[in-house]
Order: sequence, then C-alpha cells, then structure tokens
Amino acid sequence: MKTFPPSELLINNDGSIFHLHLKPEHLADKIILVGDPDRVEMIASYFDEIECTVANREFHTTTGTYKGKRLTVVGTGIGTDNIDIVVNELDALANIDLATRTERSTLRQLTLVRIGTSGSVQPDIKPGTFVMSEKSIGFDGVLNFYANRDSVCDLTFEKAFTENVDWHHQWCAPYVIDNDAELLERIGQNDMLRGVTISANGFYGPQGRELRLALAHPTLNDKLESFRYDRFRITNYEMEGSAIAGLSKLMGHKALTVCCIIANRRVHDAFPDYKSYIRLLVEKVLDRI
Repeated sequence: MKTFPPSELLINNDGSIFHLHLKPEHLADKIILVGDPDRVEMIASYFDEIECTVANREFHTTTGTYKGKRLTVVGTGIGTDNIDIVVNELDALANIDLATRTERSTLRQLTLVRIGTSGSVQPDIKPGTFVMSEKSIGFDGVLNFYANRDSVCDLTFEKAFTENVDWHHQWCAPYVIDNDAELLERIGQNDMLRGVTISANGFYGPQGRELRLALAHPTLNDKLESFRYDRFRITNYEMEGSAIAGLSKLMGHKALTVCCIIANRRVHDAFPDYKSYIRLLVEKVLDRI
C-alpha cells in the first residue's frame, strides 16, 4: 500500500489539507472550479443550503446543495500552477486516508467542471458565446512533470500542432488532452460550441499581447487562427483547463472546461459587460452537472 510522508503530503494541525484547508468531509463528488474567488460566493448564492465555507489565500471553497445535488465550488486563482495544487489536493481528500497517510483501496471518482472567461482566436466566435473545451492544449508544461503523460495525450495532434505553428524550442512542450466525453454531452447539450482551447502560461506575452516588451513569436496568433487538424481548429485562450483535464485523466476523474467568450483577439472586440452571461452559464452548469 502506497504511503505518503509529511514532506510530500502536507496536513495542517486541524487535519485539513495544506493549501485548501479542507477536510475530506467538506468535499462533494461534483465540483465546480472558478478562477475568481469572488465567483464562489456568486455561485453559492444559488444553493438551497450551505454546509461550510473555507478560505485560505486565494483558495475559497463552499460546499452545499442545489436542487438536491451536493456540490463543492472552489476558487482556484489564476494559472495552471494553482491547478496543480488544487487538483492534487482534491484528489488527496478523496483518495488518501489523511490519518494513516495511505492510499485508499477503493478510489473515488470526482467530477470537475471549470467555469471561466476566455478570449476567442477565431473572427467568427463572438463575445457572449459559450465554448466548451472538447480538447485542451497546455502551453504550461505542468503535465510533462508526471509519469504516463503520453498515455492520456493526443500525440498525433501534438505533433501536427508543433510542426504547423513552428513551436519555439525554448518553450515548454505543449500537451493535448481530451475533456470527458460524457460531460461534453451532458453539460454542452445544444447551446454551447465545442472547441479546442489553449491554456496559456501567462496573460500577456504567452497569449500574444504586446505592451512594452516585444514578442518572441509575433505571428503565433495568426498561425493559431489558421491551424487545422482533422475537423478541429483552435477556438479560444484561457489559463487553467489543460491541467484540470490532464491531471484529472491521469487520476481517473472526469473534467470539462466551459467558458464565456468575453473578447475576440482577432478583430479586437471586447465585451466588458459580461457578468449577466456568466450568470447564465453558471445556471446551465448547475442544472446539468
């Protein structure tokens, strides 16, 4: 039986997991992830009953019930580095006995759905569109630090992508992950666009935004727009979904990212008054998760 020493699995004095400050009894099987901690409170306002609310640093969590479903909402903060913390600690709460530091003999499968905002890289995808990630492309490199990464990735897509966009040798090797097929059908239904979503490892240069610093690859977004593989094209940028999908698949969980497009990078269009659309997206996910 696999055991985990204190240096690898950090547990607080009250028995909670190190960063999230959650205990196993706080965790529902169905989990909504959001980047903005304030969005946790907004989603929890739909709950019929709230069991607990826990906050530490940027990680804010509420567990409660919505129309008879027990749900946990976690504010992750921005970036796949935070997702590495969040998904590993959620999995530990579900599948490690924190008292004995041993892996449980029966593993618990979690469902994780990220709700976020995103920028389109195709001229025809307008702000206000809901895009669910059929595939996620990680620019961040997080999954490359885990064994068996190739077993869950679309390697032929990766090869075509790196060749066609002239991937720079100094960048992290990109990885391509399929989001959960059953969640795509259940959450998306007929009112969301299926897409291929890039999780960038930054907001400015890694997404082709140029302020005072020049870009190493100023034509990258042009190549992303024109890239085609089989029936797929790149649809949008965000910053967390690839690590959620990749880590979940390695661990045996189900994951999906759904985003509201709030800007179109190709026609320089933005949608500052997007909060009503996010509420609509939240309502859809709450009813369908």
